[in-house]
Amino acid sequence: MPGVRRRPVSVLLFACVLALVAATAVPAAEAPLAPRLAQALAVPDVASSVTAGLAVDLRTGDVVFGRNAATSLAPASTEKLAVTYALLAALGPDFHIDTEVLGHGTLDGTTWRGNLVLKGYGDPTLSSAGLARLAARVRAAGIARVTGAIVGDESFFDSLRTAPGWKASFYGDESPPLSALSVDRGMYRGVMATSPALAAARLLGQALRAAGVSVAGAPRTGVASATDLPVATFASPPLARIVTMMDRESDNFTAELLLKELGALYADRGSTGAGAGAVRELLANAGVPLAGVRIVDGSGLSLVDRLTAQALVAILEASWLDPDIRPTLVAALPVAGVSGTLQTRMRTAPARGNVIAKTGTTDEASALAGYVRGRYVFAVLQNGHPVSTTWARTAQDRFATLLASQ
Repeated sequence: MPGVRRRPVSVLLFACVLALVAATAVPAAEAPLAPRLAQALAVPDVASSVTAGLAVDLRTGDVVFGRNAATSLAPASTEKLAVTYALLAALGPDFHIDTEVLGHGTLDGTTWRGNLVLKGYGDPTLSSAGLARLAARVRAAGIARVTGAIVGDESFFDSLRTAPGWKASFYGDESPPLSALSVDRGMYRGVMATSPALAAARLLGQALRAAGVSVAGAPRTGVASATDLPVATFASPPLARIVTMMDRESDNFTAELLLKELGALYADRGSTGAGAGAVRELLANAGVPLAGVRIVDGSGLSLVDRLTAQALVAILEASWLDPDIRPTLVAALPVAGVSGTLQTRMRTAPARGNVIAKTGTTDEASALAGYVRGRYVFAVLQNGHPVSTTWARTAQDRFATLLASQ
């Protein structure tokens, strides 16, 4: 698999972030837009003490509004912005995730005497159609019969099916089981598989038979040997397309697998914790202020995740300033009134088509962070027990629309 890119600290970005931190202390009344933006955030059932907002002019670096910008709050799915930045910084937009078929045994004519191992490396997009292509490649490699079994290997990641801090209901409701080898998002015959790797082995066996390869043994799970021989490989879409799928529709499953992917490649451990540590390190390298920031999972579902408006804006600024990251991240974000989780919000001018931002929604957090007309970068975080989603979104949409009117 491709190597990890280590990115140096950007002196320019670090200076911008320091200026941002200092500027958030400027009284809101000194900025021309501030009183109207403050009024936009004032809604019933969402306390001002757990509402944070920050807006910065991308052209000048001036803070046009700041309130509770350094307050640590639950971010909901705006957490995915941190993960997206880290993935693109470390791996690059063209990175692919492979799925391999390895041979454990020997080839005797057209008969493979032994097992075939299906090894996953965390591709969240792997589907039955992908397995059909893998099966065709196995047949093209000269194999028409397998005397052993199809073995599903998910050892590239740890065996934990959920992330720390999740409610029990999130398993299945918000994300299928996490696995380095998951086909069709862990669904098998219309049911969520409790063993994604075993389901994947069964599906490959079926695909092989459809491709003209007979398999004698029953599918099972296991771990490939270092001496197993490569037979066929299937590559995922590029990372740029995967993060677009993740951010535009706020896909929790994809976010969690990509976080483990980052851990495996950046820290040599395919775990949520290793991935979270890598995200934090990469954000620190970019000069993002990490006081009050707690990265626990990839999706933002964890009850102990914390971000600040200041950190979110710094992440978005870092992305904007990086020519390798900016096009991918901007293209991945939902567009107001047009696409993804913003398709039904801000459907009229001036916001429609001009606000591109990541949404976030849980029982206790609502958030919106992104760009406005390529001129402003902003973040709004609101918490509550529970938070009023309706009023929170009203405030966010008014805030972004006001920026779009400038």
